[in-house]
Amino acid sequence: MMFREAEGTTLILLKSHAEDLGLTYEFPCRMITLEIHSSLEAIGFIARIASELTRHEMGVNPVSGYFHDHLFIPDGREKDALQILDQIAVEASNSD
Repeated sequence: MMFREAEGTTLILLKSHAEDLGLTYEFPCRMITLEIHSSLEAIGFIARIASELTRHEMGVNPVSGYFHDHLFIPDGREKDALQILDQIAVEASNSD
């Protein structure tokens, strides 16, 4: 993905591509794609996930596509994040 802002351009790309292009990078991370098709107008969906990750001292950079939400998790914390997401899913299914 590419974001153009007044201060500069942000790219989300594979670390290997950045290195091949000689680009510096700031946030090595892993992408987790949520397999739920959520509405772009959904209220609180990403906030719930981000809040739970925060409770476990984990930052997240979410990006919402039309079909799925994608979480960019610090490299090395992806297993922790998946366990937390599994727990959120269990809690959500138990509340139905």
